This record gives sequence, structure tokens and C-alpha cells, in this order.
Amino acid sequence: MKASNAIVKCLEKEGIDIVFGYPGGALVPIYEALRTSNIKHVLVRHEQAAAHCASGFARSRGKTGVCMATSGPGATNLITGIATAYMDSIPLIVITGQVSSRAIGKDVFQEADVVGATEPFTKHNYLVKDPEDIPRIFKEAFYIASTGRPGPVLIDIPVDIQKESISFSYPGAVNIPGYNPTYVGHSGQVKRALKKLKTSKRPLICAGGGILCSKASKELKTFSEKAKIPVVHTLMGIGSLPSDSKYYVGMVGSHGYSFSNRLVAEADLLMIIGARVGDRATAGFKLANEKTDIIHIDIDPAEVGKNINTTIPVVGDAKNILKQFIEKIEALETEEWVERIKALKNGSTVKYDHKKSFVNPKEALKTLSHMVDDDAIFTADVGQNQIWAARNLEIIDNRKFFTSGGLGTMGYSLPAAIGAKLGTPDKTVVCILGDGSFQMALGELATLCETGLNIMILLFNNNRLGMVRELQDTHIGKGKYFGVDFTANPDFIKIAHAYDIKGIRVNTNEELETAFSTALNSKDSYIIECMVDPKILTNL
Repeated sequence: MKASNAIVKCLEKEGIDIVFGYPGGALVPIYEALRTSNIKHVLVRHEQAAAHCASGFARSRGKTGVCMATSGPGATNLITGIATAYMDSIPLIVITGQVSSRAIGKDVFQEADVVGATEPFTKHNYLVKDPEDIPRIFKEAFYIASTGRPGPVLIDIPVDIQKESISFSYPGAVNIPGYNPTYVGHSGQVKRALKKLKTSKRPLICAGGGILCSKASKELKTFSEKAKIPVVHTLMGIGSLPSDSKYYVGMVGSHGYSFSNRLVAEADLLMIIGARVGDRATAGFKLANEKTDIIHIDIDPAEVGKNINTTIPVVGDAKNILKQFIEKIEALETEEWVERIKALKNGSTVKYDHKKSFVNPKEALKTLSHMVDDDAIFTADVGQNQIWAARNLEIIDNRKFFTSGGLGTMGYSLPAAIGAKLGTPDKTVVCILGDGSFQMALGELATLCETGLNIMILLFNNNRLGMVRELQDTHIGKGKYFGVDFTANPDFIKIAHAYDIKGIRVNTNEELETAFSTALNSKDSYIIECMVDPKILTNL
């Protein structure tokens, strides 16, 4: 069997039915093998989008996504998407073509050391030197990407290797010395944590993206309700606990709610589950009281205690550890604490002097929340649109919220929405973005058109990079703006029409419900461009 056919066979053995990619000379043998396979190939318009599509697919389907690109610039264009997945713990297999084995290191046409370049932000990567290693490498790669803390694994394959013939036999098991993720929490540490919890009067759970990675939302809800412990969450933890839960508090961090951050300072015990304690997502918990006991639960031991002093570390899978806690925990006396939280939430509202000639993003997202299905998927980009969505969408029941949290990658949401829709075609998918981020992914409208998917695109247009403009306002000086205003924005609706995608421009809140109804009932993709007050703030 040709090595190129063996590569495709490996993907089939792993249950892969869709790959996202962009071909080139160093991938021609693999693409020929794909042509005669049952795997669907989605042709993106930029390699970075292939990684984001695979990420959206992985998050919606709950399995490893696959993307590919050719050598040199094709591979380097993937890098941002790979780093995005790495920061947010998304399992990906990234296949890159490479120049001929004999030419590596000679700076030949379209050569780049993608293995060296991606080493800091992949779980592992491979340069295939022997075609007979291909089945083993793919088996290991899928195992590494999807176990422990998930993440991307890159396989770089020289074009001459792809043309070799091998005897194909796919391994039934994996044995990687030194790679043994911990899944069950140490009983002694769990016991210590339970003892601390029992004496706590103001306990607080901080749920991160690890809850979603381990599919532990049900266990978190059960634990929170049984123990009567309120829950805050990071940006990546949105959806870990339904926002209509009695014990749901809200988002923490730089763009979280002020009352959520204040409660972190007031808590006598903070239970962090599946969160890195990143600077933006949690504001580094700088407000946490020095006397607060910290229980940090994470499957990645490198993250436990890295950014915050930890009283009791517990390494393992969030789902398993929560089950351990549920089995032993008893209801805590938190009635006064819960009432304190309720009062703070009720007394904290953001007032905005809305201009009737513009759309209020808060109103738009609240209206949308009331109209979409209870299992809808939202993909948000980066910038003001991301925070508006994070703060105002109601993520209840089986709804999901995907965004680029750790790296903050603009141009993420449209390709991620395409991947999410292909992963779960029966679900409503809404892509939320700003005029800045949209222009980083405009080409993917062609991918959207070509795949025939029906995705709703919600564009907030304020003719500027709103969040950067706000940062300049805050840190440089009022009105000292530079490099943030778009004076030549295109007509986005006309561009959509050029791709045979219908759309409408909305200027007032009164137009929202009709526009949303049209988009949600459309059998085809539909774009709604909301004109937003340029002076509106992020923390709306």
C-alpha cells in the first residue's frame, strides 16, 4: 500500500469523516488518496481557517478534528490556528506536507521547519522519516491529542515519504513510555479538600474550560446543588453551568462582572476546576484574599499552582474528581452567602445611554437568546463582540459557546462556525463577529457558500477596532486614538450577496426580532449587520 493511502486509511480507522484543508505540491499524493476515499474534504480559502474549522468541528462533535496544509507558507499559515487550539485545549491532528527528505535543511522552494516552529504550542509533533512508522505515528497522535489535557498534535510528512510503499497494519493499542495522564484524583487530596469545604462559610467554585473538555457539566451542576456552592466561571468556562441555575453567579476576569470579581475577594474558599488562572480570564485572581483557601483541580499538573498559590492541589479529570466529591459531600451552610450573592447581582446593573439610531448589542443578544433553540451553538470572535456575547447570551440547557479564549485570535468565529455546523448539522449555529474580525475571514464566505450550510451571521459594525480604541482611551488618554478607525469599510451585505448569501442591515432595536426570525427560519445562510454606536463600551 502506498504511504499516502495508508495515511487516509489511518484517518478512516480513527473514524474521521471530514478533514479541512488547502492543497499544495507537498500534499498531492495525500489528496489523490483522499479523492478515492469516503472522507469529505472541505476546501477553505486560507490555511488558518482550516485549523479553526477543525477546532469548531472538534468542539461540537466532541472528537478530534483534522486539518491539513502544504509545506512552507501553507504550514506556517496554520500556526495561528494551532496555537489557538493549544491555548484552549482543543484536540486536533494537523497534517502538513514537507519537501523531499533529501532536501530538508537546504532552503528549497516552500521549505519551512514547521516541526521546530510549532514545538512550543503542540502537545507533540512528528517528522516522518520512515514510511513504515506512519500507522504507529497516527495511532499515537490521535491518542495524545484526545487524552489527558486535549490539544493539537502535528504530523509533518515529506512528499517522497508519501509516495513510498509500505505493509499496512494499524496498531490496536498505544504504549508511550512517560505519557500516563492522571484521571482519578488522589484519595488523600480529595479527603483534605472535603475537610476544608465542610468548614467553609463562603465557598465559591470557579469553573474553567476543563469542565467542558471533560464533559463534566452535569457533574458540576449536581455537585454545586448538593453542596450548595455558588459558581463563577471563566470565559472558556461559559456553559459549564446553565445560566438559569440557582447557584450560577457569572463570569469573572478582566471583562467579567464586577460582582463576580468582588465575590472572589469575599470567598473564604475558592475551588478552581479546569482553569489555568490566566491573567485575562480570571484577572489572575488578584482580588483573592490572601487568607482564602485554594483548591485547584486540573488534569494538567503543570497548571496547578502555576499562577496562584494553592492550598490543596488535586490532579485528575474534572468529571471523575467531581464524582468523587459528589459521593462524599454533604450540604454546606451557605444560605447567608447565597443571599449575599443574590443581593450583589440584583444591585449590579450597567446603565447605557442608548442612541435610538443604533442597535444596542446587549438588546440584540438578549433578544437572540430568547429566540434560538435550546441546543444552539454560538461562535464568538475576539474584540468587543466577544465580550458582549459572553456577558449577554443566555447559555442554558444544551447550548454551547465557542470562542478563542487563551490566544484571542481574530477571524476565528466564521470558520469555527462552519466546522461546528458540519460536526452537528442538525443544530442551529450562530456566528458572532465584529467588522474587524469579519474582514480577517471574509474569504470563508466562499467556503460557507460551497458547503451549502445554513449559518446565521450576526455582525456588529461600529467602523473601528472598538476594544483597542477603548484601551487607548483608558491607558493613553481620552481621544488619543491611532490605527483603530476603519474609514473604508466595505458594504458587507453586498459582499454577502456576491457569494449568494442573503442578508439585511439593521439600524434600530425595533428591527431585531423580525430580522432574527427571518435568519433563523432561513434554509440558507443569512447575515444580519447591526450598526452599533462607535462610542459604546465593551463591558455592556
